Amino acid sequence: MILITGCSGFIGFHITNSLLSKKKRVFGIDNLNNYYDVNIKLDKTKILKKKQNFFFFKIDLLEKKKLFKIIKENKITTIIHLAAQAGVRYSLINPDAYIDSNIKGFLNILEASRHFGIKNLICASTSSVYGLNKNFPYKENKIADHPIQLYAATKRSNELMAHSYSGLFNIPITVLRFFTVYGPWGRPDMALFKFTKGILNNKKIEVYNKGKHSRDFTYIDDVVAAVIKLINKPARPNRFWNSKNPDPGSSKYPFTIINVSSGQKIKLIKFINEIEENLKKKAKIKYLPMQKGDIEQTLSCRKKISNYLSLKKPISYKKGIKKFIDWYLEYYNQK
Repeated sequence: MILITGCSGFIGFHITNSLLSKKKRVFGIDNLNNYYDVNIKLDKTKILKKKQNFFFFKIDLLEKKKLFKIIKENKITTIIHLAAQAGVRYSLINPDAYIDSNIKGFLNILEASRHFGIKNLICASTSSVYGLNKNFPYKENKIADHPIQLYAATKRSNELMAHSYSGLFNIPITVLRFFTVYGPWGRPDMALFKFTKGILNNKKIEVYNKGKHSRDFTYIDDVVAAVIKLINKPARPNRFWNSKNPDPGSSKYPFTIINVSSGQKIKLIKFINEIEENLKKKAKIKYLPMQKGDIEQTLSCRKKISNYLSLKKPISYKKGIKKFIDWYLEYYNQK
């Protein structure tokens, strides 16, 4: 049985929906918080609830007894842990939310995995853990110990916590470092959503670092494809792991870290131009300096995920933006 935490969130919704379309039995939990417009979460939850074999529980990760009861009574064997307090900038103004959800909440997931013999724990991390590292492309076998905001620090902490539990209790754990995931039903606080809304409403869009950012944008369908393949591929010990030359991305325990990305660095201005092209409308841009906690560029090496999983070629950012814009126009025209 599969449990997905954060099932009403962006990535969680798409993975849950995909599994349900394959006739899988899925248990989902979400606290439906108001970090962003809760209506979009409620709409996603309604879609999922209409599907057969979906069982929803509105609980918070901090509700340990309820969490344990769900896992025990439903004989959960696989957990896809996506619930977290997200957002780089929000962590500057509400740090407590990140400690509660990302540290304390994740500890409850690890404890549940320990007590109920979870056979496969897949959990979300972020490209933000690479922080000050400018050794491009980012590789999992290089250290990621210099995060520059609390959000990334909590996610790096999760990776270390996961490794310790994997070793102590022989729990197979796969950590996924997601690189700027975008697509339909995305988070309204993310750039693509904000830019699209601003352009359509004739409002100035705020572009930090004077537009010099670049990102390894990853379309949601590519993330879903990777996660679904990992359900049947729990982490295994790396039999070549060398304690005198330790690989930070694997272990002698059943633990591994994998970058999930497109492997392409796209300038933010090109990304905005593509939004303009699809909307047939020019953006009014307000250029701003670099913001605290921001990373100027990201780029991932896809060698490990390519060797680990047999995946199709990642969707191009042009095709991905078009799919998002088509969804956005349909969704908000129905409102």
